[in-house]
Amino acid sequence: MGQQRVMCMIAGLVLAAGTLLGAGPAAAATGQPPPAEFGSDWHDPVTVEQPVERPDTRSCRVTLAAAQFRDFTPYRGGYRPPEGCGKRWSKVVLELEGKVAGRQYDRLGYLHVGGVEVLRTSTPQPSPDGISWSVKKDVTRYSDTLRREQPVEMLIGNVVNETYTGVIDVKATLTFYAADGRTAPAAAPDRVLTLDGDALTTPRNSERIVAEVYATGSGGGCEEYWYLAVPQEAPYSCKAAGGPYREVQIKVDGQLAGIAAPFPTVWTGGWSNPFLWYVVPGPRAFDVKPIQYDLTPFAGRLNDGRPHRVEVSVVGVPEGRSGWSTPVNVLVWQDKGREVVTGGPARHLEGAPVNSTTYTAGTEHRLDTRGGHRLTVSGWVDTSHGRVATTVSRSLANTSVHRWTEGESTDALKGTWTDDATVTTDGRGPARVASERRTYTMDGTTTLGAGDRLRTVLTLGDRADGEVAHTGRRSVWSRSDNVYRGDATYTANVPREDRHAVATTSARHRVRGSAGCYDRSLETVQGAVTKDRRRC
Repeated sequence: MGQQRVMCMIAGLVLAAGTLLGAGPAAAATGQPPPAEFGSDWHDPVTVEQPVERPDTRSCRVTLAAAQFRDFTPYRGGYRPPEGCGKRWSKVVLELEGKVAGRQYDRLGYLHVGGVEVLRTSTPQPSPDGISWSVKKDVTRYSDTLRREQPVEMLIGNVVNETYTGVIDVKATLTFYAADGRTAPAAAPDRVLTLDGDALTTPRNSERIVAEVYATGSGGGCEEYWYLAVPQEAPYSCKAAGGPYREVQIKVDGQLAGIAAPFPTVWTGGWSNPFLWYVVPGPRAFDVKPIQYDLTPFAGRLNDGRPHRVEVSVVGVPEGRSGWSTPVNVLVWQDKGREVVTGGPARHLEGAPVNSTTYTAGTEHRLDTRGGHRLTVSGWVDTSHGRVATTVSRSLANTSVHRWTEGESTDALKGTWTDDATVTTDGRGPARVASERRTYTMDGTTTLGAGDRLRTVLTLGDRADGEVAHTGRRSVWSRSDNVYRGDATYTANVPREDRHAVATTSARHRVRGSAGCYDRSLETVQGAVTKDRRRC
């Protein structure tokens, strides 16, 4: 996966720069001065994301998959629930351990259990000496699937030949933490469903329904860098009639049921400069977070026992262009007191979509973009504990400024995406309002200057503010802020010893809220970790 023309034209140079340098583990923040430039040894990939908390209870471990990926042949195996930890767990943690050596691009992958997508991930770029990394994820919400024997499918699509030599070696395991006298079973959906094509059939007593979509723009083409697309009249290598605005929509029986802003993920080959990502990847690169849509307002319709059409699409993608993947899981909570839960819709209000682009020609071309959309849907169900009405409101907004020169030797973007969602549940007792405001930011410039020195300066932000309130009084709240910064330069079109690559990168993830505090920051210079600080 790599960018058009500075970001596409240099794709081969990126691969060469990334694979002619050696790799190996280095001690973090040893106090030794960092090297003057990249050499043949740097720290293995590490992230600042908040780790999964694990209960202090009896645990059982199961291997899901162990495979080496050389092509696009999926690994297929089987899963059997663990013995000795019961059938209801306080937590289930997925861990992926990977290693790769040689010459290879970053690759995308998935892991399915019983058809349910439990992980979408990407890989770091290797070196001849090899690197290793790991991803840990809380997958307790998939407990329904994990209580039964299931088929397992995993794929990290890869190409291995005389040029691309890196074989991706991975092992995926699940650790189950038993519920005992000290910890209760975790609250989890009663059912986890997948679509049959585009058809969904829910249990007839469903009282809450949430769809999650692992939406990723990828594949090495323009949709990997969808935020840089320009209208047809602008002289740029990635074109889309509507410009860069993208929106992930979900429909039920043809009716718009949810909208969301996709996260502008940057994979470890992104922005034409692998030196940015050798140690610290961008937010979500190793653990793609799904978009969640609360479909409870449609429960009355979905509970009729018949299959219903559920479709996911990405607004703004040119007709016939591929590059997006949108697998869907559906989480269902059932009413234990009724075999059939009936209901109906109350309101469906959609604002006029906004997608405005202004192209200005000049020595430096410029595209200003403004986009957005609003949607409110509501419905009710008659449950064993009374009538419950659910209203889901979502508001999207995007602004960006894209600047580039002839030949795209300078290519810059500054953009902000916001995604505000509110779910109001009103039944017996005080109304419950859960709200979340997500803000994604990108501010980057790539230049190819004198002497073929390629420099990328980039800042990425991933922020989420959420709270739950009852009758206006806040009971749960959290604020998460994950920021990456990088500045990397190397000489293109020369042997490795003449590349003189240098890079400083940093990342900080801060979480505050009613559940506590987390704060970790990392800094690297030429691949050496110079600071690893925890403040909470």
